[in-house]
Amino acid sequence: MAGESLQGRRAGLKEIAKEIDSPLAFTAKVLQQLARHSIVDSVKGPSGGFEISRKGMDKIKLSHIVSAIDGDSIYTGCGLGLKSCSEIHPCPAHYKFKAIREELRKMLEKTSVYELSVELNEGTGFLRK
Repeated sequence: MAGESLQGRRAGLKEIAKEIDSPLAFTAKVLQQLARHSIVDSVKGPSGGFEISRKGMDKIKLSHIVSAIDGDSIYTGCGLGLKSCSEIHPCPAHYKFKAIREELRKMLEKTSVYELSVELNEGTGFLRK
């Protein structure tokens, strides 16, 4: 979608789902969430589709997308998926996962949608084989 937006075009739901090999209904729900959080724009009608403003691509970080879809559970949840895991009552993987989670947070907060779309357009990054 970002690559299409860079070319001044909108991407349709079917096109997006096909490109990322995702079920249509699931893709639609994700796109609705992203639109509700003003990450993508949804335009209805015959020439409609989804787009991201070029100005916004630099500002939209992967952390914004993760937050819109999953909330902050990726940063606060237990690495083993246990209900209760904390500094006071850690699971066996708590401290190892804590370090990984912090690195993940940094990467998601630093990486913009624009960076990824440029990699796709240049052919140095791929969504599927």
